[in-house]
Amino acid sequence: MTLGCWNEPVPDPIEVDGRALPVAQVVAVARDEAAVVLTADALVAIAASRARVEELAASDTPVYGISTGFGALATRHIPTADRVALQRSLIRSHAAGSGPEVEREVVRALMLLRLRTLATGRTGVRPETALALAGLLNAGLTPVVRSTAASAAPGTWPPSPTSHSR
Repeated sequence: MTLGCWNEPVPDPIEVDGRALPVAQVVAVARDEAAVVLTADALVAIAASRARVEELAASDTPVYGISTGFGALATRHIPTADRVALQRSLIRSHAAGSGPEVEREVVRALMLLRLRTLATGRTGVRPETALALAGLLNAGLTPVVRSTAASAAPGTWPPSPTSHSR
């Protein structure tokens, strides 16, 4: 624990390294706005995973969701020039919802758990994306997430917590 500007104790940030988080840490971030930090090992794993995605994207070998479409379009080859638009369309298709807002602390818990998943280094996300999510948590910025997803795909969750900030 360190001392803040008024000599009050400030808890050390919760380290996110891709391993399971104790419930108490999830609650601390969700309810008490505890700070988070990605470990150096997590950032290395995230960068390595992203480098692999970049290799696959540059390859002629079809890779689901990178050089092919999704779902029923999984066998459709996406030309290199259209791959950025494919990824952008995927994000946009999941960035809307309806219904009542999900409670702020639930969204913050989901943001932390998503950050933990990104920290595993198995998602192919850019390190900047994981750092931005940690930054949103640390700044107390919580996106508006609606209780019903816009997509009708089976198993679809409500919009990503990184879609819209309040």
